[in-house]
Amino acid sequence: MIQLIFFIIMGILQGLTEPLPISSSGHVTIFKQIINVPYFNNLDYLVILNFASFLAIFIIYYKEIKTLTINIYQHLFSKDKQAVFQENFNFFVLLIISSIPTFISALLLKNIIDKSLTNINVLIISFFITAIFLLIASFKNGKARIKDISKIKALLIGIFQSIALFPGISRSGMVLSSLMLLNIKKEDAIKYTFFLYFPISIASFLLEIFNFLKNPLPSYLLILYSISFIVTFLCTWLAYNYLVKIVHNNKLWYFSIYCILLSIFLIIYYH
Repeated sequence: MIQLIFFIIMGILQGLTEPLPISSSGHVTIFKQIINVPYFNNLDYLVILNFASFLAIFIIYYKEIKTLTINIYQHLFSKDKQAVFQENFNFFVLLIISSIPTFISALLLKNIIDKSLTNINVLIISFFITAIFLLIASFKNGKARIKDISKIKALLIGIFQSIALFPGISRSGMVLSSLMLLNIKKEDAIKYTFFLYFPISIASFLLEIFNFLKNPLPSYLLILYSISFIVTFLCTWLAYNYLVKIVHNNKLWYFSIYCILLSIFLIIYYH
Protein backbone atom coordinates (compact mmCIF):
# COMPACT_ATOMS: atom_id res chain seq x y z
CA MET A 1 0.00 0.00 0.00
CA ILE A 2 2.80 2.41 0.88
CA GLN A 3 4.40 1.67 -2.50
CA LEU A 4 1.17 2.58 -4.28
CA ILE A 5 1.00 5.88 -2.39
CA PHE A 6 4.60 6.72 -3.35
CA PHE A 7 3.93 5.95 -7.02
CA ILE A 8 0.81 8.13 -6.99
CA ILE A 9 2.75 10.98 -5.36
CA MET A 10 5.49 10.61 -7.96
CA GLY A 11 2.90 10.77 -10.75
CA ILE A 12 1.34 13.89 -9.25
CA LEU A 13 4.76 15.49 -8.86
CA GLN A 14 5.85 14.78 -12.43
CA GLY A 15 2.48 15.72 -13.90
CA LEU A 16 2.19 19.05 -12.12
CA THR A 17 5.79 20.18 -12.50
CA GLU A 18 6.33 19.26 -16.18
CA PRO A 19 4.21 22.08 -17.68
CA LEU A 20 4.62 24.51 -14.79
CA PRO A 21 7.84 26.60 -14.83
CA ILE A 22 9.25 25.09 -11.62
CA SER A 23 11.43 22.22 -12.96
CA SER A 24 10.09 18.68 -12.97
CA SER A 25 13.61 17.23 -12.84
CA GLY A 26 14.42 19.29 -9.76
CA HIS A 27 11.29 18.18 -7.91
CA VAL A 28 11.72 14.54 -8.88
CA THR A 29 15.34 14.65 -7.67
CA ILE A 30 14.32 16.12 -4.31
CA PHE A 31 11.52 13.59 -3.83
CA LYS A 32 13.79 10.66 -4.72
CA GLN A 33 16.40 11.78 -2.22
CA ILE A 34 13.90 12.31 0.59
CA ILE A 35 11.96 9.07 0.02
CA ASN A 36 14.88 6.96 -1.25
CA VAL A 37 12.79 4.32 -3.03
CA PRO A 38 14.96 2.20 -5.40
CA TYR A 39 12.24 1.96 -8.07
CA PHE A 40 12.37 5.71 -8.63
CA ASN A 41 15.99 5.49 -9.73
CA ASN A 42 14.93 3.19 -12.56
CA LEU A 43 15.41 5.09 -15.81
CA ASP A 44 12.58 3.12 -17.46
CA TYR A 45 10.15 4.47 -14.89
CA LEU A 46 11.21 8.07 -15.47
CA VAL A 47 10.88 7.57 -19.23
CA ILE A 48 7.31 6.31 -18.73
CA LEU A 49 6.40 9.35 -16.62
CA ASN A 50 7.94 11.74 -19.14
CA PHE A 51 6.04 10.03 -21.93
CA ALA A 52 2.78 10.47 -20.00
CA SER A 53 3.43 14.22 -19.81
CA PHE A 54 4.41 14.27 -23.48
CA LEU A 55 1.20 12.47 -24.46
CA ALA A 56 -0.98 14.91 -22.51
CA ILE A 57 0.59 17.96 -24.13
CA PHE A 58 0.56 16.30 -27.55
CA ILE A 59 -3.20 15.69 -27.28
CA ILE A 60 -3.76 19.30 -26.18
CA TYR A 61 -2.00 20.52 -29.34
CA TYR A 62 -3.10 17.68 -31.62
CA LYS A 63 -5.21 19.80 -33.97
CA GLU A 64 -2.48 22.41 -34.34
CA ILE A 65 0.17 19.74 -34.87
CA LYS A 66 -1.98 18.11 -37.54
CA THR A 67 -2.53 21.43 -39.30
CA LEU A 68 1.17 22.30 -39.04
CA THR A 69 2.18 18.94 -40.53
CA ILE A 70 -0.26 19.24 -43.44
CA ASN A 71 0.80 22.82 -44.19
CA ILE A 72 4.50 21.93 -44.12
CA TYR A 73 3.81 19.10 -46.55
CA GLN A 74 1.83 21.44 -48.80
CA HIS A 75 4.65 23.98 -48.73
CA LEU A 76 7.28 21.42 -49.70
CA PHE A 77 5.41 19.31 -52.24
CA SER A 78 2.40 21.27 -53.50
CA LYS A 79 2.35 23.83 -56.28
CA ASP A 80 -0.14 25.82 -54.21
CA LYS A 81 2.12 28.25 -52.31
CA GLN A 82 -0.25 29.89 -49.85
CA ALA A 83 1.14 32.31 -47.29
CA VAL A 84 -0.04 30.13 -44.41
CA PHE A 85 2.01 27.20 -45.74
CA GLN A 86 5.13 29.38 -45.78
CA GLU A 87 4.37 30.72 -42.30
CA ASN A 88 3.96 27.24 -40.85
CA PHE A 89 7.14 26.04 -42.54
CA ASN A 90 9.03 29.01 -41.10
CA PHE A 91 7.66 28.14 -37.65
CA PHE A 92 8.96 24.59 -38.06
CA VAL A 93 12.41 25.89 -39.05
CA LEU A 94 12.49 28.14 -35.97
CA LEU A 95 11.73 25.13 -33.76
CA ILE A 96 14.60 23.19 -35.32
CA ILE A 97 17.00 26.10 -34.79
CA SER A 98 15.87 26.48 -31.17
CA SER A 99 16.41 22.76 -30.57
CA ILE A 100 20.01 22.68 -31.83
CA PRO A 101 21.70 24.27 -28.76
CA THR A 102 19.94 21.81 -26.46
CA PHE A 103 21.03 18.74 -28.44
CA ILE A 104 24.62 20.00 -28.63
CA SER A 105 24.71 20.87 -24.92
CA ALA A 106 23.23 17.48 -23.99
CA LEU A 107 26.05 15.73 -25.85
CA LEU A 108 28.91 17.96 -24.68
CA LEU A 109 27.82 18.42 -21.06
CA LYS A 110 26.38 14.97 -20.36
CA ASN A 111 28.89 14.04 -17.65
CA ILE A 112 28.58 17.40 -15.90
CA ILE A 113 24.78 17.26 -16.03
CA ASP A 114 24.72 13.68 -14.71
CA LYS A 115 26.87 14.66 -11.73
CA SER A 116 24.62 17.63 -10.96
CA LEU A 117 21.52 15.42 -10.68
CA THR A 118 22.28 14.55 -7.05
CA ASN A 119 23.94 17.83 -6.05
CA ILE A 120 21.65 19.76 -3.72
CA ASN A 121 23.75 22.94 -4.02
CA VAL A 122 23.18 22.89 -7.78
CA LEU A 123 19.44 22.56 -7.17
CA ILE A 124 19.42 25.50 -4.76
CA ILE A 125 21.21 27.76 -7.23
CA SER A 126 19.12 26.50 -10.14
CA PHE A 127 15.79 27.24 -8.45
CA PHE A 128 17.03 30.75 -7.70
CA ILE A 129 18.00 31.22 -11.36
CA THR A 130 14.55 30.07 -12.47
CA ALA A 131 12.94 32.45 -9.96
CA ILE A 132 14.91 35.45 -11.25
CA PHE A 133 14.00 34.89 -14.89
CA LEU A 134 10.34 34.28 -14.08
CA LEU A 135 10.19 37.43 -11.99
CA ILE A 136 11.72 39.60 -14.72
CA ALA A 137 9.52 38.07 -17.44
CA SER A 138 6.36 38.56 -15.39
CA PHE A 139 6.56 42.31 -16.04
CA LYS A 140 6.62 41.91 -19.81
CA ASN A 141 3.53 42.17 -21.99
CA GLY A 142 4.74 41.84 -25.56
CA LYS A 143 2.83 42.29 -28.80
CA ALA A 144 5.11 40.50 -31.29
CA ARG A 145 4.02 37.23 -32.89
CA ILE A 146 5.86 33.99 -33.64
CA LYS A 147 6.39 35.13 -37.23
CA ASP A 148 8.42 38.05 -35.83
CA ILE A 149 11.00 35.71 -34.26
CA SER A 150 14.22 35.88 -36.26
CA LYS A 151 16.62 32.96 -36.65
CA ILE A 152 19.04 34.67 -34.24
CA LYS A 153 16.30 35.03 -31.65
CA ALA A 154 15.32 31.38 -32.19
CA LEU A 155 18.91 30.39 -31.46
CA LEU A 156 18.91 32.54 -28.33
CA ILE A 157 15.71 30.84 -27.14
CA GLY A 158 17.43 27.51 -27.72
CA ILE A 159 20.37 28.58 -25.56
CA PHE A 160 17.94 29.44 -22.76
CA GLN A 161 16.37 26.01 -23.13
CA SER A 162 19.78 24.27 -23.01
CA ILE A 163 20.48 25.87 -19.61
CA ALA A 164 17.46 23.94 -18.33
CA LEU A 165 19.30 20.65 -18.83
CA PHE A 166 20.51 21.20 -15.27
CA PRO A 167 18.02 20.04 -12.62
CA GLY A 168 16.19 22.83 -10.87
CA ILE A 169 16.20 25.10 -13.92
CA SER A 170 12.80 24.88 -15.55
CA ARG A 171 12.72 24.24 -19.30
CA SER A 172 9.27 25.75 -19.72
CA GLY A 173 10.24 28.60 -17.39
CA MET A 174 13.41 29.48 -19.29
CA VAL A 175 11.82 29.23 -22.73
CA LEU A 176 8.69 31.11 -21.70
CA SER A 177 10.77 33.81 -19.99
CA SER A 178 13.06 34.23 -22.99
CA LEU A 179 10.08 34.60 -25.34
CA MET A 180 8.38 37.14 -23.09
CA LEU A 181 11.64 39.06 -22.71
CA LEU A 182 11.76 39.17 -26.52
CA ASN A 183 8.32 40.83 -26.39
CA ILE A 184 6.44 37.87 -27.84
CA LYS A 185 2.70 37.87 -27.19
CA LYS A 186 1.66 35.62 -24.30
CA GLU A 187 -0.44 33.22 -26.38
CA ASP A 188 2.37 32.78 -28.89
CA ALA A 189 4.97 32.44 -26.13
CA ILE A 190 3.02 29.55 -24.57
CA LYS A 191 2.54 27.87 -27.96
CA TYR A 192 6.22 28.16 -28.90
CA THR A 193 7.29 26.93 -25.44
CA PHE A 194 5.33 23.71 -25.71
CA PHE A 195 5.97 23.05 -29.38
CA LEU A 196 9.66 23.31 -28.55
CA TYR A 197 9.07 20.68 -25.86
CA PHE A 198 8.27 18.03 -28.48
CA PRO A 199 11.66 17.63 -30.27
CA ILE A 200 13.74 17.17 -27.10
CA SER A 201 11.09 14.97 -25.51
CA ILE A 202 10.84 12.69 -28.55
CA ALA A 203 14.63 12.46 -28.81
CA SER A 204 15.08 11.50 -25.14
CA PHE A 205 12.26 8.97 -25.37
CA LEU A 206 13.71 7.30 -28.48
CA LEU A 207 17.11 7.01 -26.81
CA GLU A 208 15.61 4.97 -23.97
CA ILE A 209 12.72 3.09 -25.57
CA PHE A 210 14.88 0.26 -26.92
CA ASN A 211 16.34 -0.42 -23.50
CA PHE A 212 12.84 -0.37 -22.05
CA LEU A 213 11.56 -2.92 -24.60
CA LYS A 214 14.48 -5.25 -23.91
CA ASN A 215 13.68 -5.40 -20.20
CA PRO A 216 10.03 -6.37 -19.64
CA LEU A 217 8.61 -5.36 -16.27
CA PRO A 218 7.32 -7.72 -13.58
CA SER A 219 3.51 -7.69 -13.43
CA TYR A 220 3.31 -5.93 -10.05
CA LEU A 221 5.61 -3.13 -11.27
CA LEU A 222 3.66 -2.85 -14.50
CA ILE A 223 0.50 -2.13 -12.49
CA LEU A 224 2.26 0.50 -10.35
CA TYR A 225 3.86 2.09 -13.41
CA SER A 226 0.49 2.18 -15.18
CA ILE A 227 -1.19 3.92 -12.24
CA SER A 228 1.66 6.44 -12.10
CA PHE A 229 1.33 6.98 -15.86
CA ILE A 230 -2.39 7.79 -15.63
CA VAL A 231 -1.89 10.12 -12.67
CA THR A 232 0.95 11.90 -14.49
CA PHE A 233 -1.15 12.29 -17.65
CA LEU A 234 -4.11 13.82 -15.81
CA CYS A 235 -1.98 16.13 -13.67
CA THR A 236 -0.03 17.34 -16.71
CA TRP A 237 -3.31 18.22 -18.43
CA LEU A 238 -4.56 20.14 -15.40
CA ALA A 239 -1.24 21.90 -14.81
CA TYR A 240 -1.02 23.07 -18.44
CA ASN A 241 -4.45 24.70 -18.24
CA TYR A 242 -3.54 26.30 -14.94
CA LEU A 243 -0.33 27.71 -16.44
CA VAL A 244 -2.26 29.30 -19.33
CA LYS A 245 -4.53 31.10 -16.85
CA ILE A 246 -1.59 32.25 -14.72
CA VAL A 247 0.27 33.68 -17.72
CA HIS A 248 -2.81 35.48 -19.06
CA ASN A 249 -3.46 36.99 -15.64
CA ASN A 250 0.11 38.30 -15.35
CA LYS A 251 0.77 36.10 -12.32
CA LEU A 252 3.93 34.38 -13.51
CA TRP A 253 5.69 35.81 -10.48
CA TYR A 254 3.76 33.29 -8.34
CA PHE A 255 6.14 30.62 -9.56
CA SER A 256 9.11 32.89 -8.89
CA ILE A 257 8.11 33.19 -5.23
CA TYR A 258 7.58 29.43 -5.06
CA CYS A 259 11.07 28.69 -6.44
CA ILE A 260 12.66 31.09 -3.95
CA LEU A 261 10.81 29.47 -1.05
CA LEU A 262 11.83 26.03 -2.29
CA SER A 263 15.49 27.10 -2.43
CA ILE A 264 15.26 28.42 1.14
CA PHE A 265 13.68 25.12 2.24
CA LEU A 266 16.54 23.16 0.67
CA ILE A 267 19.13 25.38 2.38
CA ILE A 268 17.47 24.80 5.77
CA TYR A 269 16.79 21.08 5.23
CA TYR A 270 20.24 20.11 3.95
CA HIS A 271 22.48 22.66 5.64
